[in-house]
Amino acid sequence: MKVVAFNGSPRREGNTSILINYVLKELDAEGIETEHVPLAGKTVKGCIACFKCWENQDKRCAVTNDDANMCIEKMIEADGIILGSPVYYADVSSQLKALIYRSGFVGGANGGMYKRKLGAAVIAVRRGGMVHAFNTINHFFLIAEMIIPGSSYWNHGIGMNPGDVENDEEGIKTMRDLGTNMAWLLKKIAD
Repeated sequence: MKVVAFNGSPRREGNTSILINYVLKELDAEGIETEHVPLAGKTVKGCIACFKCWENQDKRCAVTNDDANMCIEKMIEADGIILGSPVYYADVSSQLKALIYRSGFVGGANGGMYKRKLGAAVIAVRRGGMVHAFNTINHFFLIAEMIIPGSSYWNHGIGMNPGDVENDEEGIKTMRDLGTNMAWLLKKIAD
């Protein structure tokens, strides 16, 4: 079993990364392979609505001059997908939004490639907009027919500057509980 986590923050080691790592640590402890993929330093362009993915049905985006297909390949190989983002203007980062569009189109064009995989959102927020960003990610999971495990609260941590989320005890507990619940559910599905 494997879970791949995409960090949609332009900060490679910021609060989103810290929160994702708490989830991955719990999965690792349960013997589940994990991979943390920062989108910082990578290029994922927006969907150009060419619909070639619907014509080709080859599990790839026809736009090949960026990192989207590498991300899509990792999603296909995984049993669980975590999408993490800071909140910018009450939504996910533009990098993560582009990945959602591109991978979502390719997944739908190829008969529901992510169907019944686990999907979990992780949000780093300074103050407001968390629910909208959380919903953006969960809407992707739901339309892709994925399974969303719960946690002890909505999956977010509060902090502005890198490292501030370490002071959010409830946010850290929520991430740990999410990792534990994902591991439990992955094992149940595998049985």
